[in-house]
Amino acid sequence: MSPQAIARLIGVAIVIFAIVIMAAAGTYVVQPGFRGVEVMLGRVSPAFKPEGFGLKVPFVTTIHPVSIRQQTVEEKAGCYSSDLQQIDVELRVLFRIPEGSVVKLFQEFYGDPFESLVAPRIQEALKEVTALQSAEQIVKNREQIKTRSLEIARKKIGTLLVIEDIVIQNIALTKELEQAIEAKMVQEQEASKSKYLQQRAQIEADTAVIQAKGEAESIRIRGHALKENPAFVDLKIVDKWDGLTPLVIGGGDNFMFPLHDLERMRQSKGNATPIPQTPAAPARRPSTR
Repeated sequence: MSPQAIARLIGVAIVIFAIVIMAAAGTYVVQPGFRGVEVMLGRVSPAFKPEGFGLKVPFVTTIHPVSIRQQTVEEKAGCYSSDLQQIDVELRVLFRIPEGSVVKLFQEFYGDPFESLVAPRIQEALKEVTALQSAEQIVKNREQIKTRSLEIARKKIGTLLVIEDIVIQNIALTKELEQAIEAKMVQEQEASKSKYLQQRAQIEADTAVIQAKGEAESIRIRGHALKENPAFVDLKIVDKWDGLTPLVIGGGDNFMFPLHDLERMRQSKGNATPIPQTPAAPARRPSTR
């Protein structure tokens, strides 16, 4: 090949390479779940770039991706209770950046928005809430601590970021404080048990008194009925009678024998004549006159 042809090929290759470089520098791609912030010669465009493919001015324009997906970050906060006990709280913060705040956050806050904006507000909110309650109350009212801290943090951050939720994973106390709280809870359980036993004994005593009063009233009513109507006893005897003839003889003031005793006496004397089993007259109620 002649030198002119070689020079011509080199020139074409340089042009193609320049075109490739220009094409690569003049295009961008915003991934799903992200928004792009356009910066040209240090100037930030007021509108964000949506996800997908786009064109830009090569070499002087840069597209910075910002995630708008929900993110989860673990955080630790050291707090003090109202009784001056140190408490370490381990939590997870769920947050996301709304589309309308992408450009403003990029301009006003450097680096990770969680570290510069979310974490300080969360810790401040937790310290405000825990400072109003004792260590024991903080352990018992974990859900209230979380709800109140989330409310305060949202007010402090405003609309720049959306705090979806705060999950308190662990509340760590000193060993001495844990032992003191455990001992107090045991005492409260023993006191509750004693109170329950006292209430149960009182209920049983009240029940016994009510039963005794009922029996006394029943006896009084029966006595009054007997006094007012003596035939009431005869009515009771008739109600209780099973329809069988009494196996006794005699009546009134006479001596009364059960018939089976008479039969045994007859057999002991060797008498062959059976004693007739005459039905005895019903027992008469003694006269009260």
